[in-house]
Amino acid sequence: MNAQVFADIFTPVNVRFILLGLRTTLLVSISTVLVSVLVGTFLALCRNYERRLLGRLASIYIEVFRSTPLLLWILICVFMLPFGTYLTRGSLGLALYTSSVIAEIVRGGLNSIAKGQFEAARSQGFSFFQSLFYIILPQCFTRIIPSLMSQIITTIKDTSFFAQFAIAEFFFNTKNLMGVVSRTTPITSAHVFVLYCFIALVYFVINFSLSCVVRKLARGDRSVMLYEE
Repeated sequence: MNAQVFADIFTPVNVRFILLGLRTTLLVSISTVLVSVLVGTFLALCRNYERRLLGRLASIYIEVFRSTPLLLWILICVFMLPFGTYLTRGSLGLALYTSSVIAEIVRGGLNSIAKGQFEAARSQGFSFFQSLFYIILPQCFTRIIPSLMSQIITTIKDTSFFAQFAIAEFFFNTKNLMGVVSRTTPITSAHVFVLYCFIALVYFVINFSLSCVVRKLARGDRSVMLYEE
């Protein structure tokens, strides 16, 4: 392997093409997590505190999506929905699945809060919803931050599924550089090796950085719990 291999691949035009794909990956990941946190929190609240119709529907939603492959839902959304672009449909499929995972993360956080918290809040004149939004949920989200961060890491990696549908995200754009380079230079095993190592490196840098944040938050969370005890 020599410097010419890198010169063939990482031209200014190619780098710009890669960055556009990376931007799409990060935007999809962030928007998916934001939507999933909102929907997942609603599902968790329904499943935990609404035992009638909404609670049952939330339970069915969570169990169906968590028990089936993510790729299946991306396929269904991309090829069966009559609106939006492939990127929009694929993002919807990813958000539907991720919402079910985050719902269980939030529900675990809710269940970790002592039941006496509600009673204490009610004794101070808080209604059920005031107790939930001012006392229970803030404590819940403080405790589940490490788990949510781990899910963000998973979501970033899951966007690579979009490459199967020619959606121009990071994995698809970088992989397709082989076709671009082949127009001017014969592709060798060195070119392939460099490209795939580059893909792995970028995912590693992003996700390892987030993993470090997760570990730091987890240590802080344990310290808070020990202090409370």
